[in-house]
Amino acid sequence: MPRHTHKRKASAHSKSKTAKNARPSGLRTSNPKVGVFLGLFFVALGAYIQVFQSHGNAMSGIAILSIIVGVVTVIIARFSVPRKKTD
Repeated sequence: MPRHTHKRKASAHSKSKTAKNARPSGLRTSNPKVGVFLGLFFVALGAYIQVFQSHGNAMSGIAILSIIVGVVTVIIARFSVPRKKTD
């Protein structure tokens, strides 16, 4: 048997369980339904501008940009909505 054996404690390798379950704070995680409604608002605003107000290239670009931002916001907010557990 070697004379310089060094045993480590098992607690040195275990990770904290609170770090896994801790949710980050922020508007997206604390209230994700607001993000969904905000994204739908951007999509509706972009559609309105595209249909009724697009007289030039700048307004058309703003409308398309608003629709893209709205869709991305809705997708990100949908990932943050908590799932209902079905037992």
